[in-house]
Amino acid sequence: MKYSKHILLLVITLSLFSCGYYSLSGTNIRDDVKSFQVNYFQNTAAQIEPGLDRDFTLALQDLILNQTNLELVNSNGDLVYEGEITEYRISPTTATANNTAAQNRLSVSVRVRFYNKKAEDDDFENNFSFFYDYEGGALLSGSLKDTALDEIFERITQDIFNASLAKW
Repeated sequence: MKYSKHILLLVITLSLFSCGYYSLSGTNIRDDVKSFQVNYFQNTAAQIEPGLDRDFTLALQDLILNQTNLELVNSNGDLVYEGEITEYRISPTTATANNTAAQNRLSVSVRVRFYNKKAEDDDFENNFSFFYDYEGGALLSGSLKDTALDEIFERITQDIFNASLAKW
C-alpha cells in the first residue's frame, strides 16, 4: 500500500510531462513562440490566375490567426511561412460518349517552406495540393470559382497548419 501511492504519483507525473507542448487547440506550439509571418506566395504556375496568390496568402494568415493565439507580423516572426503556388490547372476527369468532358477538375499545388526560429528541427519544405471537381459543361467563373477555391484553400491551409503546428 505504501508503494502504490508513490507509483500512482509517478504515473501521473510522467503522463503530464510526456504531453510536451500540446495545447487544447491541438497545436504543439512552444511557450516561447509568440508570432508568425506569412510571406507573399507568388503564383509561378503555368496558368496565371489573377489574385490567386493574394487570396491564398490571406487564407493561410486567417487560418493561423483563427486557430492559434500567435500574433501576425510582417518581419522577424518566430514562425515563417513562404513559398509559391506551383500549379493551377483545369483538366477533364471523365468524358461523355461525344468525347466532351463530363466532369472537370481544378487542381492547385503549393510549395511551402516553414521555418521555426525557436526549434529549427521543425523546419521543412513540402508540397501541398488539393482539387475540386465540377460539371464539364460549367464555366469556372463567379460563384463556382469562389466555391472551388475556398474548398481547395481550406484543405491546403489546414494541411499546412497540421504539418507545421499540429505535427499530424
